[in-house]
Amino acid sequence: MKTNEAIKALAALAQETRIGVYRLLVRQGPEGLPASAIAEKLDLPNATFSFHVKELSQAGLVAARQSGRFIYYSANYSAMNDLVGYLTENCCIGKECSVGLTPVRTPRRKAA
Repeated sequence: MKTNEAIKALAALAQETRIGVYRLLVRQGPEGLPASAIAEKLDLPNATFSFHVKELSQAGLVAARQSGRFIYYSANYSAMNDLVGYLTENCCIGKECSVGLTPVRTPRRKAA
């Protein structure tokens, strides 16, 4: 993956609705979901959904296919793996990321 492709993919994911759509599609598997089901599950108006899925599609993270009257969207796992590979190669100096490079989560404080 080239740097400009990684930037485009990361920019597409850097928005709450789009990352929600993408996470849903990744979990759904390669068969994907019809547009109406995605919009319904995420409680999105059709116009809002269309705007966000267009950004994910242009970044190469989501693929669309027509089946009868429906458009099905699915995650592009190859692009996802390329992005993870790019980040690993360029952010971990070409080495496999180890536990020492993984950020440590701090526990949340309980509200008083």
